[in-house]
Amino acid sequence: MSDDTDKESKTEEATERKVSDALEKGNVPYSRETALFASLLGILGVLTFFVVNPVRILTVELTHFLDNPAGFTLAGSDDAIALAWGVLLLMGQVLLPAVLLLAAAGLAASLFQNTPRLVLNRIQPQFSRIDPMKGWTRIFSRDGGIEFGKSAFKLVVVAVICGVLLMSERDKVMNAMYSDPLLMPSVILSLATRLISAVCVATIVLVALDLVWSRFHWRAELRMTKQEVKEEMKQQEGDPMVKARMRSLAQQRARQRMMSSVPKATLVVANPTHYAIALYYDRQKGGAPQVVAKGTDLIALKIREIAERCSIPVIEDKPLARAMYDAVEVDQWIPPEFYKPVAKILYFIYSRGTNAAKQ
Repeated sequence: MSDDTDKESKTEEATERKVSDALEKGNVPYSRETALFASLLGILGVLTFFVVNPVRILTVELTHFLDNPAGFTLAGSDDAIALAWGVLLLMGQVLLPAVLLLAAAGLAASLFQNTPRLVLNRIQPQFSRIDPMKGWTRIFSRDGGIEFGKSAFKLVVVAVICGVLLMSERDKVMNAMYSDPLLMPSVILSLATRLISAVCVATIVLVALDLVWSRFHWRAELRMTKQEVKEEMKQQEGDPMVKARMRSLAQQRARQRMMSSVPKATLVVANPTHYAIALYYDRQKGGAPQVVAKGTDLIALKIREIAERCSIPVIEDKPLARAMYDAVEVDQWIPPEFYKPVAKILYFIYSRGTNAAKQ
């Protein structure tokens, strides 16, 4: 009851930090049905590509045995060893590819769902997993009911498919049993292949729904109360690394926004390399020019590159560029002490009658 109440109070989506912590601890969304489906595909691949040849060999050996049973005698230990090696070799042709394909299928299912990561604490023994009380709680919980429903659905699907398949193929099976037993290995292989193929097709919808449900359920389990969100925000605000990261992101966004304003500038005042100030002047409205971008070194070079690409005049005036850089911030209008030198530059530009003056 307390667990239900606790879950009801968790109405907020998990923060990025909580999601990251969960992933680092190995708590990832995982669909068992997807893994099972991949295993079935692996078994189907084994039956299709690796079992045909051993079945053919088994059929030939069975034919020889039925035609000449007296020829299959064990004269001594050498014959017994040879027979054992033959059986092991035949089994190995099936088991080795099966093991490799099933392992590859399981790995592919995991990679399909999540990015691979090494989490050591997931392989450490946890006695809480074998607690009988917690086990009963899991069985009779909502999640346990959902798992039971999926298992029941799969059982019904397999039973129906087996029944329909056996009823449709019973004549072939009976004929093979009574008229030509040599056909039994190939008949059994065909039935097994068709059965697993039908189960795979029938459970595709269940696998897709379980994949979506596993991620929804994982997110729901990570939900937080409003108080938990507030506490985490307080912790992050006091974290120097988080502060530095947020400050860096803010500066980066401001720089990008500033650079996007350079193409609308009327002119750029710069010295050869170190400073660049982009000014916007509305000739219709008048008033003071506005600083839309400024920077030093690499940023200054970038401003000049954008200006030259957009045919914006770049006027080299080292004292003026340095003075305005120290005195005026971005989005501010230049103070009166810069009116006269900037007015001279504007007059020079407009008197040329071009947008591409550079001196």
